Amino acid sequence: MPAVSGSSGRLVVESLPETDQIADYPGRVFEDKKRDYAEVMLEFVNRSRENDKNSLRIPPEIDAEAASLKAKKQALRLEESALQDQRRQVREQRRREDIVWKAQKENRRTQVLNRSHYSRSERKQQDETWPLIRNARRHQVAQRQLEDNQWRQQRLSLRARWDQLPIVTSWIAILIVTDNCTRQCVGLPLFIAGSHVTSQMVVDALRHLLPPELLFLISDRGVHFTAQAFQDLVNDEEFIHVLIARHRPQSNGIAERLVRTLKEWLKDKSWLDHLQLDRLLQLFLDDYNHRPHQGLPIPGLSPNEFAKRIYLF
Repeated sequence: MPAVSGSSGRLVVESLPETDQIADYPGRVFEDKKRDYAEVMLEFVNRSRENDKNSLRIPPEIDAEAASLKAKKQALRLEESALQDQRRQVREQRRREDIVWKAQKENRRTQVLNRSHYSRSERKQQDETWPLIRNARRHQVAQRQLEDNQWRQQRLSLRARWDQLPIVTSWIAILIVTDNCTRQCVGLPLFIAGSHVTSQMVVDALRHLLPPELLFLISDRGVHFTAQAFQDLVNDEEFIHVLIARHRPQSNGIAERLVRTLKEWLKDKSWLDHLQLDRLLQLFLDDYNHRPHQGLPIPGLSPNEFAKRIYLF
């Protein structure tokens, strides 16, 4: 088994810009079909590492739909946060206004109780001022009711916009591991941790899947494959880790095509929990490895049949 590919990403297909210049990239070493595979793979690894040192990191291309959804969520969060800050300021302002109103009511109560201590002109002025203060307070309370209604409408509008966004209640991660030579799907380890899956989880799964005769393991540059835990696996199992070019998932096309095939197979399936999904993955694994594969050098053979013929040689 010369090489195994692993992938947990998504396939992005796009048209390349037309150019008259022939780009010099590490993958061009595979153009010579007569060269030994192991020799070419080692040269590709060396050229890729050298290319990484001399090149600037290009910002990754993000799926347009996912980027749009992320932007909408971020905008809603900012709007919700601004509304909360505004509401907090309004409440603080109302608290200060209530303190003033209580002081005015207490002052009015004192004036009424001690009315005989004031002159006629002072009592007249007090009687004329109090209705104005009381009317201002009533207007203030009415204005608060309008503001509260507006705030509730804004809250309802935000909730309605949140409800219109697709909601993911849980994530389940699946790692695709396939043999580049026989096209056999080596395994489909499932991680209920979803987006919180760690590199150690990936390493533990691969330790049970990777064959001892493995020479190369091809993967993308995800954090799970560049962490120290994965490097420890490389050193322990003594294989060469081949990282594909940045932002070029088609460089790992065999694994990415299997990702697409699995997604298409699961499209009309349903499951209630990860245990049912795991059983479905086992059904897919058996079906995929036993059916004819058009990418094999011998037409009409399944990955399992092709693997048996290779091992006989």
